[in-house]
Amino acid sequence: MVSFLKDPSLQLLLFGGKGGVGKTTCAVATALRLARAFPHQTFLIVSTDPAHSLNDSLAGLSLPANLTSQELDAQALLKAFRDRHRDKLREIAARGTFLDNQDINRFLDLSLPGLDELMGLLEIAGWVEQHSYDCIIVDTAPTGHTLRLLTVPELLQGWLRALDTLLAKHRFLIKRFQGSYQRDELDNFILDLAAASRRMEKLLRDPKRCLFVPVALAEKMVIAETLALLSQLERMRVPVRDLVVNRLYPLNGCPVCQEGRQRQTETLEEFCRNPRLVKYRFWGVPFYPEEMRGQVVTRFWDGIRSLPEPAPAPLTQQPELRPHVEAPPPCPSPALSLLIFAGKGGVGKTTLACATAVRLAHDFPDKEIFLFSSDPAHSLSACLKTPVGPAPVRIAPGLTALEIDAVRAFASWKAHYQREIGPALQFLFPQFDLPFDRQVMERLLDLAPPGLDEIMALTQAMDFLESGRYDVFVLDSAPTGHLLRLLELPELIDQWLKGLFGVLLKYNLTFRLPHFSQQLVRMSKELKLLRARWRDPNRTALYAVSILTEMALEETKDLAAACERLKINVPVIFLNQATPPSATCPWCAAMHRQELRLKARYLQEFDNRHLTTVYRQHEPRGLEPLAELGQALFRVAMKESPHGVTVDMPALPG
Repeated sequence: MVSFLKDPSLQLLLFGGKGGVGKTTCAVATALRLARAFPHQTFLIVSTDPAHSLNDSLAGLSLPANLTSQELDAQALLKAFRDRHRDKLREIAARGTFLDNQDINRFLDLSLPGLDELMGLLEIAGWVEQHSYDCIIVDTAPTGHTLRLLTVPELLQGWLRALDTLLAKHRFLIKRFQGSYQRDELDNFILDLAAASRRMEKLLRDPKRCLFVPVALAEKMVIAETLALLSQLERMRVPVRDLVVNRLYPLNGCPVCQEGRQRQTETLEEFCRNPRLVKYRFWGVPFYPEEMRGQVVTRFWDGIRSLPEPAPAPLTQQPELRPHVEAPPPCPSPALSLLIFAGKGGVGKTTLACATAVRLAHDFPDKEIFLFSSDPAHSLSACLKTPVGPAPVRIAPGLTALEIDAVRAFASWKAHYQREIGPALQFLFPQFDLPFDRQVMERLLDLAPPGLDEIMALTQAMDFLESGRYDVFVLDSAPTGHLLRLLELPELIDQWLKGLFGVLLKYNLTFRLPHFSQQLVRMSKELKLLRARWRDPNRTALYAVSILTEMALEETKDLAAACERLKINVPVIFLNQATPPSATCPWCAAMHRQELRLKARYLQEFDNRHLTTVYRQHEPRGLEPLAELGQALFRVAMKESPHGVTVDMPALPG
């Protein structure tokens, strides 16, 4: 039996993985199973995903009396923290630096909004420490966001070091002039937070109390991301024992199902027998034809089995699963230069973004296409079957790709700043010993709002667009919740940059920090260009990618509403991974009927947008399969010939 389904001693159980693999379903099904198996214990199922789907999964299901569900509102927790401690933070800053109250207020107000993830994890750790529940089951965000969440203790420690540096000068002066220093409430505030951080880190590394369960699909891109996740979890010493592989095709006589099962088996053979993974136990869950919501989710674990299984017999007939697209949209408008592919994790954003980029590069050899990823868990390399990294890589004639390394870009920026700030202060104040003020200024970037690194990397990618070297940009974005946060960040980041530049001007530091100051000015300029571009419907379009499930529908509605609020053009919604109709396979027929009902809902909700259905196919990896999908994905535009005859002509992007 799977350990996490029968172990009542665990206090924290986290489910994570690539978006769309079924993390929410696994978490909800586990919480229900444990609550019913151990009625004398109390359980909490909580979501940390910015794009929550916990309530959608429960679908009004009546929970056992010993189980509570909650979609964590990190923003509300942050507001409560800020309201409770605002005066302390201002006093800490005022004691330790030559910055005036206006500068202090600006930095504290602008740095705190990025700590919402910290507040969420602190809240969960607090519940564990206070024994509020016997066990907390966490439905995490997709991989990149989850790894960021798990590194929150490091983030908090850096933030606390910055605050402690501010107090160091005050302690030194008091001790020097009064002979001793007595710890006060501000010291206690920092010490309490530091202790909470250590407890949180200890909890996440304790195999007796905490367990992380990666959830995957038997698809090569998902497996590649799962391997990267496991490496990071191992580095952070977060305990992992079991891996769940979800949505395994049934063993029946249907050629389509057989093809899917054969492909999954080949992928699992390679995955399960990886020498790095021998210490883990693998579990398979069938691909249920009904959507796992409400009462149905209680049966989710009934079909679980140990992996790997014996390989199925080779197929006697290979089914034709070529790309089939219903109601393809027209090619991008000639004026469009930025195409954003967005949606819930696991719906196929990367595949459709790559296929579109390959199509444009093939059809318009006189144009340069730039394909780049802002997802913290990149998968361009796996989709293209070509290594892609933080430097532009030529994929094919007219096509270049890049995966933004936000962490490295921000680290380089900080290093430049720290190299320049010490000599600058020494030059301006040669007669003073400024060790404390120097440390304060060196740690100023530790108070930057999280997300600045991703915005910085994105603006660097936009440099290529402004340079004129490329004509069309295709963005493979992060999953919905992370993308919306990214789209809403530029205004906050711009204010923070202006505040930082204002401080440098006020204290005559701009000319002594030439490289850093130039970067500030350039980043501020690029942010304005970025905001202006993605709000211009003549130059930017966001293609929403979804699948035919209730939860994906709800998330797509949230995405469309947010884009409307942000004035971002969403002309097309791709309904991906649809099941083709079948007269012979009961499983495929049941899936198709269910998806038709969902499609009617999509048509009703988005009657002002073009809806395109993309049916299930062979997993397109590499340039040739992507080119084939790209040709099916868009229809050619109809243009008038000089002789008045209508001809097929591709719409020219750029």
